[in-house]
Amino acid sequence: MAQDPLFIVIAIALACVVGILMFGIGSFAKGGDFNKKYANKAMRWRIMAQFAAVVLILLFVWLRG
Repeated sequence: MAQDPLFIVIAIALACVVGILMFGIGSFAKGGDFNKKYANKAMRWRIMAQFAAVVLILLFVWLRG
């Protein structure tokens, strides 16, 4: 399964979600002007990345199921 190209794309998408989440948590922890400037953008990026990851997972399950 790890050899499947779609699985690799899903793993990359999930890593992007985790990276964006860590960026958001870091900006929240830092606070101040940086948090005010990037908090909503990070949330939007995370939601879009999560949507893409879920769609890819569902596509994988549908194609391989």
